[in-house]
Amino acid sequence: MDSVKHLQFDVAVVGAGPAGIAAAVAAADSGRSVGLIDDNPAAGGQIWRAAYNSARPSPSSIWFDRLNKSAVQIVRGARVFHAAKGELAAESDDSAIQISYGTLILATGARELFLPFPGWTLPNVMGAGGLQALVKSGLDISRKRIVVAGTGPLLLAVAAYARKCGAQVIGICEQTTRSRMARFGLQMMLVPGKAAEALRFAYDLRGIPHWTDTWTVAAFGNRRVETVRIARQGQTSEIACDYLACGFHLIPNVELPRMCGCVLHNTFVQVDEYQQTSIPGIFCAGEPTGVGGLELALVEGEIAGYAATNWEDRAKHLIAKRARYQKVVRILQDAFPLRHELKNLARPDTLVCRCEDVSHERLCEHASWRAAKLHTRCGMGPCQGRVCAPVAEFLFGWRIDSVRPPLFPVRCSSLAAIPTQSAPRN
Repeated sequence: MDSVKHLQFDVAVVGAGPAGIAAAVAAADSGRSVGLIDDNPAAGGQIWRAAYNSARPSPSSIWFDRLNKSAVQIVRGARVFHAAKGELAAESDDSAIQISYGTLILATGARELFLPFPGWTLPNVMGAGGLQALVKSGLDISRKRIVVAGTGPLLLAVAAYARKCGAQVIGICEQTTRSRMARFGLQMMLVPGKAAEALRFAYDLRGIPHWTDTWTVAAFGNRRVETVRIARQGQTSEIACDYLACGFHLIPNVELPRMCGCVLHNTFVQVDEYQQTSIPGIFCAGEPTGVGGLELALVEGEIAGYAATNWEDRAKHLIAKRARYQKVVRILQDAFPLRHELKNLARPDTLVCRCEDVSHERLCEHASWRAAKLHTRCGMGPCQGRVCAPVAEFLFGWRIDSVRPPLFPVRCSSLAAIPTQSAPRN
C-alpha cells in the first residue's frame, strides 16, 4: 500500500497554469495558507511550459517572481483523481495524497480537440499544442518541414514558435472562411494589447502561406507521416512534410468541476461575478469558464483568489478589466465554428477511440455514447474518453455528461490508501 501524505490548506488551487498561479498569489496576499496542486513537475501550464526555471525575461517572469516570493506551497507532480466535500485525493509517483481545504479554486485548463481522418494515428501527426509542448521539452525540429492545420489562433502561435525553433513551416491550413478570419482580425485589434500581438505574429509568420477554407483530408506515410492531403477551395493537393500539427479548438477540462457538482452551461463551468461556481466555497477560473486567452485567465484567477479569501473589494476592482477580455470568448466562438465537412473525413476503418482501437464504422452501429461504451469500450481506455468523447459529440451529436471516479487511471494502492470517507465509490 502507498504511503499517504496529509496536507491541509485554507485555500487549495488545482492547476498551476496562468489562472491557477494568479489565483494562488492573490489568495496568499491575505495571509491564508494556500496550496497549488499540479500534475506537472513545474508550474506554468501549457502556455508557460519550461518558462518557470528560465533565466530569460518573459511576460511570465513577473508572475513566477510573485509566486516564488509568496507563501504558496506548490504540490508538484500530483494528479487529483477524486473530490469529496472538503477533500481532494491525489496521486504522485511515490505516494497518495489527501488534501483538506476550506475553499477550493479550480483552474484545470483545457486540452485540444482532435478530429479523426485517415492517417491521423501515424507517428509525427500530433496536436498543434502537443508539438509545441514537445519542442519546449527538448524535441529538435530544426530544418523539419511542418504543416500546421486546424482552426483558431493557436495555429498562429504554434507556427511562429516552430519557425523560431528552426523548423520550415510549409503552411497554415485554417478551416474557417476568409471573411470570418478577416472579421476576427479586425475585432481583435480593438481588444487591449491584441493589436501589438497581431503585429508581432504578422512579423514572425511573414512569408508563410496562410490558407483559409482549408483542412486536412488525409495523411500518408510508412513509418511516419510523409505527405498530407489538404482540401482547399474545392480542390485537393498533397504536401510533403515531416510533422503535421493539427488542432481544432480547445476543450475545457471540466471533469473535476463536474465531479464537485458544479453546474455547467454550454460545456463551461457557470460562475458568478466573483468566479464562484454553483457550489458555495468552490471557485473556477481560466479556460473551464470560457476559452478567452491568457489575459482573461489571469484576471479571472486574481478575482477568484481575492474572492476566495473574502477580499471582494479587491476582486470588484478587476471586474471591468475582466469584461474587456471576455469579449475574446465571443469573438473566438463567432470566428471559428467547425464546418460540416469535417464530420465526413473519417472512413469506416478510421480509428476514433485510439486507446481501445474502436473504428468509426463500429460507432455508427450505436445511437448513444452510453451504448457505444457498453458494446465497444469506446472511452474506457487510459485517456478515459478525453480524446474520443468530444470527437463522438461532434461527429454524432451524442451527449457526453457522465463522470465517474477515479478521474484518471491510478494505482490500486492509491485507492486503498485514501480513507473510506474520501474513497471514490462506483
